[in-house]
Amino acid sequence: MEDFEKALEQFDYEFQRGQVVQGKVISYETDGAFVDIGAKSPAFLPLQEASLRRITDISLILPLNEEREFLIIKEQDADGQVTVSLRQFEIKQVWDNLADMQSSNQSLQVRVTGTNKGGVTVDVQGLQGFIPRSHLAGRDDLESLKGSTLTAVILELNRDRNKLVLSNRLATRSVAFSQLEVGQLVEGKVSGIRPFGVFVDLDGTSALLHINQISKNYIESLPALFQVGQPIKAIIADLDEGRGRISLSTKVLENFPGEMLENAATVMAEAGSRQERARKMFQ
Repeated sequence: MEDFEKALEQFDYEFQRGQVVQGKVISYETDGAFVDIGAKSPAFLPLQEASLRRITDISLILPLNEEREFLIIKEQDADGQVTVSLRQFEIKQVWDNLADMQSSNQSLQVRVTGTNKGGVTVDVQGLQGFIPRSHLAGRDDLESLKGSTLTAVILELNRDRNKLVLSNRLATRSVAFSQLEVGQLVEGKVSGIRPFGVFVDLDGTSALLHINQISKNYIESLPALFQVGQPIKAIIADLDEGRGRISLSTKVLENFPGEMLENAATVMAEAGSRQERARKMFQ
């Protein structure tokens, strides 16, 4: 019974797996370091658990007697010693930080590390994430994205499955929308012509100039008025960030009904001076 009681005394049951503890390195070993966390026995920090990055010398990142926080990853062994991790603590902090960023729809910078048929893999503060091809602003040459930095927002976060999916397209759109307002005069290029209107490229963001917003007069043929690649100025008539829609208008720049049909060049040339009058129509 006495031997059993002595054996129990070696264990400190206030230190449990998953617990964050304060500690400081008191000595180094070839395969790790011993850490004083206030337990009966020093905790052990394995070399591979010392950092998110691959290291060979713990002393370079953890000086002796420097107070740090560690995560207990293995409960006490037969000698009453727990195993701690700085790497797992840092990973937990990153996941917590990313969860906060997701809830506030905050964008972040990620680095492209690889590609596959579905999209690109990215480094997200030391964790691996994935951006599907459909959520990339530029989808054509994925290989050219390797090593580049992209702005992204988090689509899906599941730390239990180690799953992190992001969107570059939505982040880019959000930045674009933050720089726009209804009544603003913008410049772009015609990127497509459809029976219902003209699509306009605004520095990578697509907007629509609906046929009803081109002129106050009836339009018979859009291809007769516009060509793909043609520069165009227009007033923002409506913004819907949730649906990613920007609506434009040129008819509010007309001095008389049909001016866009008769003399579009004059409307474009004088768009700047006509902007204030057009803006008042949306106030």
